[in-house]
Amino acid sequence: MKLTLRVWRQRGADAPGHMASYEVDGISQDMSFLEMLDTLNEDLILRGEDPVAFDHDCREGICGACSLVINGDAHGPERTTTCQLHMRSFADGDTIDVEPWRAAAFPVVKDLVVDRGAFDRIIQAGGYITAPTGSAPEAHATAVPKADADFAFEHAECIGCGACVAACPNGSAMLFTSAKVNHLNVLPQGSPERETRVLDMVARMDEEGFGGCTLTGECATACPKGIPLPSIAAMNKEWLRAVRKGPR
Repeated sequence: MKLTLRVWRQRGADAPGHMASYEVDGISQDMSFLEMLDTLNEDLILRGEDPVAFDHDCREGICGACSLVINGDAHGPERTTTCQLHMRSFADGDTIDVEPWRAAAFPVVKDLVVDRGAFDRIIQAGGYITAPTGSAPEAHATAVPKADADFAFEHAECIGCGACVAACPNGSAMLFTSAKVNHLNVLPQGSPERETRVLDMVARMDEEGFGGCTLTGECATACPKGIPLPSIAAMNKEWLRAVRKGPR
């Protein structure tokens, strides 16, 4: 395959950015998208040019670090992570636009790499428990109701990649925050902090500069793990419940 890539190049958060065009040839349909970018970077290095910076880690669809906007879609045209997107999803001669997550709360570090530390700070605001559970056997001695376990497991699938934010017209982190709140609050270990957690995490989300949720649904469509949009409604119920408890 021979492809034309239009890639976002930006030296740093304060530097101006631009789309640069590159041609890559000899691309196999069985290559992953990241392997294709590796091929591009090998060519750039041989020509003495600066390779394209992009983020990745496991390359197994687990961590979500490989976050790119491809032809306007978070992670590309398939429901998967970028590292598990293969070049057979494209045609010979295609022009492919490759951009970073675009959100005020995700500043560009370099080229296609963004700082998603805002997600970590949202988790830090509420991702804790104070209920002692003892050793692992003791902790598992009390069964969690299956409905609660299934709900928590579904929301624990969120890998924090940020596709929901990149896809949202407002750059909202509501789907990410709701998944984490629903995961922690439904489990018995997290119950003591149930009200304070949701208030603290929502407050931190606002402080980080994420936009407001308008329930347009792009976030759930872009999520590579298929986190359901109704999870936002579930978190809203938690938020109302916490607010009605009165000031902390």
